Amino acid sequence: HFSYYAVGYNQVNFKDVVSDAWYAKAVSFIAAREITTGTGSGNFSPEAKLTRGQLIVMLMKAYAIAPDLNPQDNFADAGSAYYTSYLAAAKRLGISAGVGDNMFAPEKEITRQEMFTLLCNALKVIGQLPQNDSGKVLSDFSDAEQIDSWAKDALNLLVRAGIIGGSNGKLSPLNTTTRAEMAQVLYNLLGK
Repeated sequence: HFSYYAVGYNQVNFKDVVSDAWYAKAVSFIAAREITTGTGSGNFSPEAKLTRGQLIVMLMKAYAIAPDLNPQDNFADAGSAYYTSYLAAAKRLGISAGVGDNMFAPEKEITRQEMFTLLCNALKVIGQLPQNDSGKVLSDFSDAEQIDSWAKDALNLLVRAGIIGGSNGKLSPLNTTTRAEMAQVLYNLLGK
């Protein structure tokens, strides 16, 4: 079962996040709530590509979805890492079915459409799918035809709700996601 509770706030600063960067407020927001602890040595690595394993951990921490500490079932490539117990919970809850053949590919860089689909799945699991209507639809974006069929419903919902705004009239669904972009998405959702 899922409970609502206030998350503690602890101001965190990273050496590689300048105060006037477009993502600075978002990074500060998620770090203060312990959704991320950065990449070590006082860095956040905002321009580094986000991996699928990092995404699952950040996403589940953001929504207080507990990891499976003694998983009975997990992806074959879940290994023994910081994301292992989170992957087990994501699989059990239906947040992710993986990439096929009982694999998750946790070290692979994640695309924007993968990120948004996993985000939408997590919001569905906890009953927090956004209901707002921005008036935007997928066809408003010039590259909407690049979205894979399995990701269309999620992107359509998040575009309609105003969670995804795109950039220069594009959604860039096949582009890989940076850590700063994920921070901004979580800030857009949680900071409202």
